Amino acid sequence: MFSKSKVPVSLSLRLTLWYTASAFLLLLLGSAYLYFQLFQAYETRDQRFISAKATTIRELVRQQDLRTLNWEVDGSYSNGQARSHTEPVLARVIAPDGKLVIETAGMSERMPARIFPDNDRLEDRVNDHRIFQVLTMNTPEGYRLQVARDVTFERALLASYRERLAMVLGLGLLLSGIFGFMIARHGIRPVEEISASLRHIGSSTLGERVETAGLPAELSSLASTFNETLDRLEDAFGRLARFSSDIAHELRTPINNMRGEAEVALSKARTPQEYRDVLESSLEEYFRLSTMIERLLFLARAEHPETQIRRELINVEAELSTVREFYQAAASDAGVNLDLATSQTLTASVDRTLLQRALSNLIENSLRHTSTGGQIRLEAARNNGSVVISVADDGCGIPAEHLSRVFDRFHRVDAARSKNDGGAGLGLAIVKSVALLHGGEAGIESTVGHGTRVSLRFPTS
Repeated sequence: MFSKSKVPVSLSLRLTLWYTASAFLLLLLGSAYLYFQLFQAYETRDQRFISAKATTIRELVRQQDLRTLNWEVDGSYSNGQARSHTEPVLARVIAPDGKLVIETAGMSERMPARIFPDNDRLEDRVNDHRIFQVLTMNTPEGYRLQVARDVTFERALLASYRERLAMVLGLGLLLSGIFGFMIARHGIRPVEEISASLRHIGSSTLGERVETAGLPAELSSLASTFNETLDRLEDAFGRLARFSSDIAHELRTPINNMRGEAEVALSKARTPQEYRDVLESSLEEYFRLSTMIERLLFLARAEHPETQIRRELINVEAELSTVREFYQAAASDAGVNLDLATSQTLTASVDRTLLQRALSNLIENSLRHTSTGGQIRLEAARNNGSVVISVADDGCGIPAEHLSRVFDRFHRVDAARSKNDGGAGLGLAIVKSVALLHGGEAGIESTVGHGTRVSLRFPTS
């Protein structure tokens, strides 16, 4: 069974739906609140009016004021037609023995006594297609008062109001959707412009950037982030291209040398010694290639985010002394003094093998470019919570324009650091990788004719 991939919903549609839902909800709540307030106003007025009417009739019955009672009861409704929209009232008075005392003319046909409730609760009743609010009130003397108020007009008005509200809500829903879509499309247009710009950027057009002028603040930040990412990609592609070119050049030279020597050796019969010389020369090139490949593999592993190092707590002075003793003979042969200078007892948690490799590369570089009678110093000190290990020499130095690139792979200073002296341009790149693997950094200071100092900073925590 193949699982169906979920079709993504467009951002414009999501924004439209959210805008429409929120606008319609606000419109619905507002309309409901207005309708509720209108309904409550009518209900409160009707209840107060009919209760006041029943109370007045009860007082007249208690006072036995038949003349006023007759006017109050019979004059409210004439021939089944309300006197006004504000007082359409029917009233009936029933004696304790059940006989009719008085009622509004025509009330028996419109509102028979059986329709009224037995309790004192205000209720709605429908009769002859008209709606009445009815109230039954019992007096202490045993009389039963039945009062009804015609609310047909008010109920019709509320029904008409509800219909209009429904039309307004339907129209509001439609307009909210239309305007929501227009707003969403207008708001999403900058995103589409960014997408279109990025769509045209490829490996051959990494120099192009997303235009940030005129973008909203949030999208401007997004576009800037894209541009920064493109900067890093362009730099990475550039370094990769240079690295590919450099490594092709570096591999081509020894391979061409071995091929040329083999072709010369095979062009005619040679003596065993001549063949031996060819093999020895080829062996030197093999060693050079092997060293280069081993260093490149180290650099590749060092750049992998999952690379682990074996840290151990070491005595920095003792470690520098060990390295110094190892290179003392080579320094003596070159006529260079190799000194050690530490100001205090220092410890650091580092990978011993990697530290030795970095120091070896630095010392070999210094020996290669320090003249006879020169000096190389191994130094260690604590600085701002870090242990700083330096290798300084008083050799030929490095021109200022090369200092920013000396840690790049295969980079050489042509005048003083020619590949003819055996270097492959990877030593300082390895030194920097060792420092980065420990969470530190590598730095260099150099002045032409006065020497070079390369420092490794290792954090202590």
